[in-house]
Amino acid sequence: MLVELHTKAGNLCSQAKEGTIRCPLIVRSTSEDVVTGQIVQALKLLDPRQWVSDLLNAALGTQRFPRQVYRNFRIQPWYAKPPFPRELLKWDEGSTEVDVQISWENPPTTVYIEAKYGSKLSTRTANNHGQLAYPGDQLIRNIRVGLNDCGYYRTPGLFDHRQRDFAVIVLAPDRGQPLVQTYQPEETLRASIPHSDLIEKFPTFPFVGELGYADITEVLKSRIRFLCRTERIVVEELLRYLDFKYGTRPR
Repeated sequence: MLVELHTKAGNLCSQAKEGTIRCPLIVRSTSEDVVTGQIVQALKLLDPRQWVSDLLNAALGTQRFPRQVYRNFRIQPWYAKPPFPRELLKWDEGSTEVDVQISWENPPTTVYIEAKYGSKLSTRTANNHGQLAYPGDQLIRNIRVGLNDCGYYRTPGLFDHRQRDFAVIVLAPDRGQPLVQTYQPEETLRASIPHSDLIEKFPTFPFVGELGYADITEVLKSRIRFLCRTERIVVEELLRYLDFKYGTRPR
């Protein structure tokens, strides 16, 4: 963040400037992972009571999540999930990396965040370009992986798997990712997921939503008076960074 805001990255060699070599030390201004990392590290330092319910409710357009003390709260970036069960797919698929996973245990809840910066959600994933009667985009993949992870698929086993509440949020500089609205109705969602007949009940609708940087800014500004001095400094720096990234986003 300091490198980007203050342009203190130093000089690049001529080959790196020309693009003839790829320098692993360059902080690339279009990197989604850099922005995601900055947001996660800042939010980790804040009391989750001051932002979790506000951001999730803003993303879903509901008052579904109450403000509370969160037991065993975790926010984990780049969380790897095992491959979706092969018997439930018509194609081979590897593991899925969730950009950010938020979870707590009262009640058991998991939230996936798919972060974008300079691009839209991909309409295809590995081995599924939509040619197999089911969409292969990033969002539907995250949705079905999360539904399986949180116990919504009825599969045979020795033990019952307790269901967790679940939501999927797309985070980008601006709202308006078309796929978010596509997968909010239950009938469309069922038709887009292989073996959806094994899902008796979905999480409370809507559980697919989106956030823009303006939403984060609005929520944190509204809660800043409840934060300690150190938290306020963290928020002010994060808001400054988001404003900078929004102004320099690819168009």
